[in-house]
Amino acid sequence: MIMNAFKTPLRVAPFLLRRPLSTSTKLSNPLLSSNITAAKALGSTHTHHGHLFIRGVASQVSGRPGSQSFEHAATNIKEELGNSSADLARTIAGGNVFQDSVSPTQQTFLGITNAVAHAVPTPYIIFGLAGALPYLGASGATIYLARQAGMAATGIVTNINPGVAITLLHQALDVQMTYGAVMLSFLGALHWGFEFAGFGGNKYYPRLLLGAAPVVWGWSTLAFSPMNALILQWAGFTGLWYADLKTTNAGWSPKWYSQYRFYLSVLVGTCIIGSLAATSYWGPVGGHGFLSHELEMVRADRREKSPSDHGVVAGDIEALPAGENADNYVIIRKKKHEDEGEGKNEEH
Repeated sequence: MIMNAFKTPLRVAPFLLRRPLSTSTKLSNPLLSSNITAAKALGSTHTHHGHLFIRGVASQVSGRPGSQSFEHAATNIKEELGNSSADLARTIAGGNVFQDSVSPTQQTFLGITNAVAHAVPTPYIIFGLAGALPYLGASGATIYLARQAGMAATGIVTNINPGVAITLLHQALDVQMTYGAVMLSFLGALHWGFEFAGFGGNKYYPRLLLGAAPVVWGWSTLAFSPMNALILQWAGFTGLWYADLKTTNAGWSPKWYSQYRFYLSVLVGTCIIGSLAATSYWGPVGGHGFLSHELEMVRADRREKSPSDHGVVAGDIEALPAGENADNYVIIRKKKHEDEGEGKNEEH
């Protein structure tokens, strides 16, 4: 049975069932011939009990055949996932795919990524990774010190003072956020280099403003606490990569630049998320955790023990002469009762 465009079954003539279908077979039915030819072009024909089945077109836009069995569905899903990953790789590469006319391999995510990566000069890759190593080290130190500070604050580790551990953790966070601001400034300055070199033609104010924006953003993050600064810098790195993607598509930067920047941004973003997660989970950083809890306990203790210097005192009060060394002439306090101890009187 053959499914035509209107899903109408067509019976194959008996004489066609007596021998295999081949390209040399002459068919008198023009509609049957056109359906078989189209099916061969799509590679979607098979026979079952003497009947010929053709996968109908599921999408008139993509021209992909419909799913008429579990095998067809699995094939379609695999093809769509492969195409989606390839489209994602093209997006990351800024739409600049280097096609090999002899042996095209740019039909998969890895093929496209590998093709663009090979277009990046080797020194740029080496120095790019080398520049990210200090940031990776600062993030690793932050994660380690956050765990140490958390264990020291809870008494699990006794060979390090909690105050020292917290101080080291803050210093590691300061190093990471400071280096992050420097990296943002450097990545923005690259656009000034493209402008001075006239890459893609001089763009003047738009490209100069793009190069200056990361400098201002990175510098302004230093005014915040380390945790908030890292969050703001993550937003800065992400926004700058998106701008680099647009400039690559516009021809303001080399064709490989957006993909080069994408993977460096993923590395930096992973470090930031790791530091934030570890510090929030283990580390007693100001604003939350063990340190803020201790500060609240100290404040509550001081409020309880310090005398009141203003407001209304409830209950009976009495005025007594002050001593010779007092700063005032009288002492006003709650009247002493027989069932109260001397320590419960409050002086004002």
